[in-house]
Amino acid sequence: MKAAVFDTYVSKADNTIMHFDIIVPENTEFEKVQAYGKTYLNGKGLHDLALTTRECKFCHIEEASAELEASINAQGFGIIELGNCD
Repeated sequence: MKAAVFDTYVSKADNTIMHFDIIVPENTEFEKVQAYGKTYLNGKGLHDLALTTRECKFCHIEEASAELEASINAQGFGIIELGNCD
């Protein structure tokens, strides 16, 4: 499956930068990417963080791994946690 990768950096209340990628099927509209990112942040208990084109930018298209493809098929998106995501 071809997937779009959105590189995302969010400032947390403790002044650390949370870095993660949102992985979605290619050609997914940005509004859906934002909604998926907010779903992920809400699941982390981070309800009031901004997620605009400033924080979340299209990076590239790649072949999704089997694990990410399963996540995309189950919930519409996948997340790769890269830094300060706990």
